Amino acid sequence: MAVRYVQTCRLPTPFGVFDMHGFEEPDTGKEHIALTLGDLDSPEPMLARTHSECLTGDALYSMRCDCGYQLEEALRSIAREGRGLLMYLRQEGRGIGLLNKIRAYNLQDQGADTVEANERLGFAADLRDYSMCRDMLEHLNISSLKLMTNNPRKVDALTALGIQISERVPLHVGRNPHNEHYLNTKQSKLGHWFETHQDDDPTA
Repeated sequence: MAVRYVQTCRLPTPFGVFDMHGFEEPDTGKEHIALTLGDLDSPEPMLARTHSECLTGDALYSMRCDCGYQLEEALRSIAREGRGLLMYLRQEGRGIGLLNKIRAYNLQDQGADTVEANERLGFAADLRDYSMCRDMLEHLNISSLKLMTNNPRKVDALTALGIQISERVPLHVGRNPHNEHYLNTKQSKLGHWFETHQDDDPTA
């Protein structure tokens, strides 16, 4: 078992009133949540996002990445759909942790890209683990996802866990002068899909 279910409560947000389900990794004590909206019993694929924690982008409005913008757009999309799921996974900095992420940002300030910075610190480019998603989906009785992501590795990882991805939904938001190089590196070195270039600078 990757995670065990703990409890559920209501979570009013500007986007809608979600149910928040808490999960815990028995071995590490690490905590994760799932936000759901609408009917969980329908057999139709559910609009969903797996979102890894990004304190700087999600809570501190950092423009160095697109994480906060993607989180908000995912919640808006779920609200528009009237039914959906967001799994919020506690694996900061693509799995290296907050303090190492700050160290990586310092290296980026000196000219390294996001992959080079991780590697100079002795980490792989992406250390995230999605195994907890299988248990979370099983508990919620969700069998098929319309997954909001630009990341092919995420699709491959979830599919390898036996999770059915019926459709990939692009999530292109938040491009700005501060994260242009970061997004280009994700495309060129990590294989992220960017079907169209969006001029969506939030400061414009």
